Amino acid sequence: MPCEVKPRFVLLYGSQKGQAESLAEGIAEVAEEHGLAAELSCLNHNEKYNLETENAPVVFIVSTTGDGEPPDNALQFVKRIKEKTLSPDHYKHLCYALLALGDTNYANFCNCGKTIERRLQELGAKQFYATGYADDGTGLEVVVEPWIEGLWKAIKGALSKMASNKAAFVKGLAADSPRGAPDSTIPDVQLNLLRITDQQSRESIKAPAEPVSKSAAAASPPAPGTHAAVSDLRPAVPTGSSVLASRSPGASTVSASAPETPTGDDGRPRVSPPASLTRSLPPLSESSLNVPALPPPYLDVSLQEADPAGEAVGPSNVEALSAAPVCRAVQLTTGDSVKTALLVELDVSAHPMVTYHPGDSFDVFCPNRAAEVEEALHRLGLSDQRNHRVHVSLRKDTKKKGAQVPSYMSQNISLLYLLTWCLEIRSVPKKALLRALVEHTGHSGQRRRLQELCSRQGSADYNLYVRDCGLSVPELLAAFPTCSPPLSLLLEHLPKLQPRPYSAASSCLRHPGKLRFVFSVVEFPACSWRPAGRRGLCTGWLFDLINPVLLSPGEDESSVSPAPPKIHVSLRPNHSFRPPSEPSAPFIMVGPGTGVAPFIGFLQQREQQRKDDPEAVFGETWLFFGCRHRDGDFLFREELEGFVSSGTLSQLKVCFSRDGHEEEEAGAGASSARPRYVQHNLLLASRPVTDILLRRGGYLYVCGDAKNMAKDVNNALMEMIQTELQVDQLEAMKTLAALREEKRYLQDIWG
Repeated sequence: MPCEVKPRFVLLYGSQKGQAESLAEGIAEVAEEHGLAAELSCLNHNEKYNLETENAPVVFIVSTTGDGEPPDNALQFVKRIKEKTLSPDHYKHLCYALLALGDTNYANFCNCGKTIERRLQELGAKQFYATGYADDGTGLEVVVEPWIEGLWKAIKGALSKMASNKAAFVKGLAADSPRGAPDSTIPDVQLNLLRITDQQSRESIKAPAEPVSKSAAAASPPAPGTHAAVSDLRPAVPTGSSVLASRSPGASTVSASAPETPTGDDGRPRVSPPASLTRSLPPLSESSLNVPALPPPYLDVSLQEADPAGEAVGPSNVEALSAAPVCRAVQLTTGDSVKTALLVELDVSAHPMVTYHPGDSFDVFCPNRAAEVEEALHRLGLSDQRNHRVHVSLRKDTKKKGAQVPSYMSQNISLLYLLTWCLEIRSVPKKALLRALVEHTGHSGQRRRLQELCSRQGSADYNLYVRDCGLSVPELLAAFPTCSPPLSLLLEHLPKLQPRPYSAASSCLRHPGKLRFVFSVVEFPACSWRPAGRRGLCTGWLFDLINPVLLSPGEDESSVSPAPPKIHVSLRPNHSFRPPSEPSAPFIMVGPGTGVAPFIGFLQQREQQRKDDPEAVFGETWLFFGCRHRDGDFLFREELEGFVSSGTLSQLKVCFSRDGHEEEEAGAGASSARPRYVQHNLLLASRPVTDILLRRGGYLYVCGDAKNMAKDVNNALMEMIQTELQVDQLEAMKTLAALREEKRYLQDIWG
């Protein structure tokens, strides 16, 4: 008798920071509820899948990193499918769907997904479901949630069509083949297609609206990996609410009846407090909610008493890093500046492997703040066990597809070390974490609010109160005091603590054995759930670390303490964002604020090259710099003016967005015409800039803020091209795209 199996599909992901991987895992976990079997794999694990012979639908979930590059774990796959030796029908047998993750604050939005899709189609693959382009700049869930909701029907449709085609093919073979000669290419497997139906999913029943006690609800805990049933959600619904249960594996539904309007002693309606992180208003507070599935637990965590004497210090991969002492630290801005910018010089002479080029970056490894680690230990009730060793293993009964213990959770570390160096406890909580926290929250109103924030109906509130304001996990737990999650839950949902990249602000030719970088101290303002405000994790740590040896502008270095702190760093080469290999090629640099940092390295190298080879021909160099005030924020002013004096820098165009509009030079134009931002100076230099880029084979480099500056510069360039070439917007866009393709319009930007 033929064996019955669930129809299968292949699910492949490429992920840099874990978002695409998390989405792929979520799809795999609920596939069984839709009568399907997902074969989950990372794109770089090509031994686990074979697209050359795959006859099932293939779903790709891929993110984009850097300047439009594939994630590290998708890079080899992209290289393979780009091979020019592949024939146009190489993937003619393949049917696929693709979800691309990106950020419109960056130029090459979803570029990895677009690259994979374009190449698949060039090789003959067929699309069975429209591609989704999810934007982290506005909220991934806006595209992700409806895309996943429609995916199941699309997969089933593709499977049905493939089965029909196969049946027709077999029928044709039977007619043409001698009787009794079976086709060995068709396996003896019955695809249980008759059971693939959405009919039951479309049916729903309404549960009676009756109060349910917590004790009754506790008798039926939710099954891991499934969407919560009626009993799962009743304890979380405030008194007077009802619950709707759906048979659909899509999401549970919570329905709240309209509350009575509160009145005071005088009978007049009371004024309700405004909406906030912990409180919603109608219509959301009265809406039925589509709550996502409860993520299945997959880690077992135990603590074992141990001697803290041999405890590791520093990052977990410390042996692969360079511990560089700080030999100089200078504040570049004056005390009354809105932002505090600092220059740090590291001594890397003892690390010959740290050989960098202008344009390269390097990673700084920093710990979580001690106060926040202490707060996490307190909330977990584990303060007394901080020095216990953490043992992490997979749960034997887990329903999580492809579950594995994260590699950065070493078995020989203490709980204190784990929370300090391994987990990003400041990460913005994802909806999956909010959903999991519901099960560990005692107060019904707080449970309901967490359900709202992770529901489809509460997406606007999630963006407003969680995502857009950078709410951290400790801040979330502080706002919901009856939420007491176990350690295992946080280990399952908190991502790895990532290093922070910084551009090199020096050249090895000018400063051998030294590495300089610049940073501004990030400040998060106070708000209702952040009463004291806070600094950025890495910039705040760096400021505290170098403060004992920090020099104010103009201060003598001899007054500084000789005991230098050390910073763990790792080189991060950027092979594209570098000065032109041909010295005679002209190039233009746009870097307001700390975005000027890599260009200091560019110009230091150029100046040294001019000294070493005075007979060589060097191209023009332009720098567009901007800041708030000339007197307080003009970073590297003396060095830049020195570059101009020596002829290293051909043109220095500066602007000051907050200074008065009276020109210091005689004969200045009207104040309204004074450029305030770098894009305004670009427009004023439209003709020579476009001449360098379009007629003389020059290069353009942009470094700094992605959300505003980089977009404004791009728009200014389009306007300049339209004006100088007398073309429409579409042609201007094509011209800029060609510059990007030729690697002559390069960006190093951040959000």
